[in-house]
Amino acid sequence: MRASLDTNVIIHFYKAGRQQILFDFFEEGLFIYEQIRNVELENHGKGILDVVDKDIKLGRIEIYSDDKLRDLGVYRIFYNIVNDNKMLYGTGDLGEVYAISLAQTLGCYSLVTDDIKQGGPYMSLLQFDDDIMPFTFADVLILRYLSGEVTAEQTIEDFDDIDSCSEMNWSFESQIKKFIRRFWTDPYRKEDNVWIKKYADENSIRIKTKLAELSSAIKREKQ
Repeated sequence: MRASLDTNVIIHFYKAGRQQILFDFFEEGLFIYEQIRNVELENHGKGILDVVDKDIKLGRIEIYSDDKLRDLGVYRIFYNIVNDNKMLYGTGDLGEVYAISLAQTLGCYSLVTDDIKQGGPYMSLLQFDDDIMPFTFADVLILRYLSGEVTAEQTIEDFDDIDSCSEMNWSFESQIKKFIRRFWTDPYRKEDNVWIKKYADENSIRIKTKLAELSSAIKREKQ
């Protein structure tokens, strides 16, 4: 998969030193619009900027500038989408507007954002007829665990570190329940249920068993 990154999720993964998770999971590439680097991260992520810039130079994150969008012939499409999304999401957080607009313009299959408020990009994409698949940092960790790449214990440690550094104060148990509702018991859109079944088939996953093991590991950690 490939993904467009929102400002908040970049800061959260990098502050925890867990950015490699993004590179490994989204092996087809990570993308950001230039204003996320030049304005949003300058204003909100100075502590991680040197490391982000290093990864950009190494090609781990690809920046899309206006000139690059013009070269691709999609500059006008991008800005039309940006203007539409400004009306939808407002201009208080332009990072999310640019991240979702870039995903929609390039046909990136995923948007990674930790903005889960009602009316924000994550919830809106779940409720709209849109091809973009939104993920939070917790979703990424759960999917990586389900694929068998890491243990339940490592997944819990990664969650705790990212959650602590981001000061999100999320409960992992609650995030797992939301994940289950989204993809199985009460999906906003049938595409999510189809997607997770395909993901399970491609990775030979017994999802219910794996999630039960993860929940048990969380309970053990609390004892």
